[in-house]
Amino acid sequence: MAEHFEQIRATLAQQGTDIEQVIAHIQTFSIETPSWGYGNSGTRFKVFPWPGAARDLREKLADAAQVQRVTGCCPTVALHIPWDQVDDWQEIKAYAEHLGLRLGAVNPNLFQDHAYRFGSLCHFDKGVRSQAIAHVLSCIEIAQSIDSNVISLWLADGTNYPGQDDLRHRRHRLLDSLQTIYAALPDRMRLLIEYKFFEPAFYSTDLPDWGTSLLMAQKLGPNAEVLVDTGHHPQGTNIPQIVAQLLDEDRLGGFHFNDRKYADDDLIAGSLNPFELFCIFHEIVGAQHESNANAGRIAYMIDQSHNIEPKIEAMIQSILHIQTAYAKALLVDRVALQQAQESGDVLGAYRVLQAAYETDVRPLLTEVRVRQGLDPDPIAAFRSSGYAEQVARERTLGESVGGYPGA
Repeated sequence: MAEHFEQIRATLAQQGTDIEQVIAHIQTFSIETPSWGYGNSGTRFKVFPWPGAARDLREKLADAAQVQRVTGCCPTVALHIPWDQVDDWQEIKAYAEHLGLRLGAVNPNLFQDHAYRFGSLCHFDKGVRSQAIAHVLSCIEIAQSIDSNVISLWLADGTNYPGQDDLRHRRHRLLDSLQTIYAALPDRMRLLIEYKFFEPAFYSTDLPDWGTSLLMAQKLGPNAEVLVDTGHHPQGTNIPQIVAQLLDEDRLGGFHFNDRKYADDDLIAGSLNPFELFCIFHEIVGAQHESNANAGRIAYMIDQSHNIEPKIEAMIQSILHIQTAYAKALLVDRVALQQAQESGDVLGAYRVLQAAYETDVRPLLTEVRVRQGLDPDPIAAFRSSGYAEQVARERTLGESVGGYPGA
């Protein structure tokens, strides 16, 4: 490992990059894990309970603390309301701090109430829209009370059949609802607007793509940005290009990382298309090199549903894949890349990227973890802790108190 690390150091030195700067970037890179990723979840067909899966917010935070303990880069936990609703937010905030965590983005739930059968913020009934708006406003209050500055909003709103509703009128209702929500945001709080090209509606989705979310954000104001869920795109979509466009428009709010083969599969991030993940980070690191302000405030979050694999280990594995992709992006020889691009050397430019992607960065990440006092292998560290066996004994098998419903 030491020999390979020195090889990476030498390669970076040749391209004028100080490995200490790379290590510093990796050490300050953080990823938010989702509370709902620690509880039982399933597909539309079946929920398979996992021994020891978290049943309430305190148990979810305890599990998230284990992820932070072995990775050192996951200090915050995203919440989903009402799945994570508690009576005393100050008490749960103090409990999170006791575990070495902070409470992160607050995600309103606008898809599980019976009233939302035909939509929430886009609903034809003003009373339902008012109910949905009130829920988001309550989430803003929760975010304020726990010192969170992010509201992460995804809508299931859409239609199943042509003629079911007026598509332009739905857009007008959505904008009106979002304007009411945006006006209630405190100065430093951001509204991240997520999109998804289909499901649960199958004819039209009110926020189907990044362009629609961007238009809404631009109409609302500078604290409204786009959230990119890596599983929410049609086959063949060039997500790195979307990232580049949003960075250029100063509107890339954050990510929900997961992986997919068909649609919104919610698989471990980087498990199926690690090169795409690398290319996403290549665009971000490139923007950082050009002092793009947006690139410095991106909220990196995981959004996954672990149905047949161990909850905590799957979360750790996602983090390892994300760290790996980011580390490889930091190794790109950007001077050589620019020279190849400007000379029209298509293959040469590709080879520069491929060289960074094919670099074994495990020795680099091992060095980072050792410097942080962590085990070089976070999965092995977690398995040897005995935590999974302990909670399997202590927690009763059964459904979580609020949890991800699955696809």
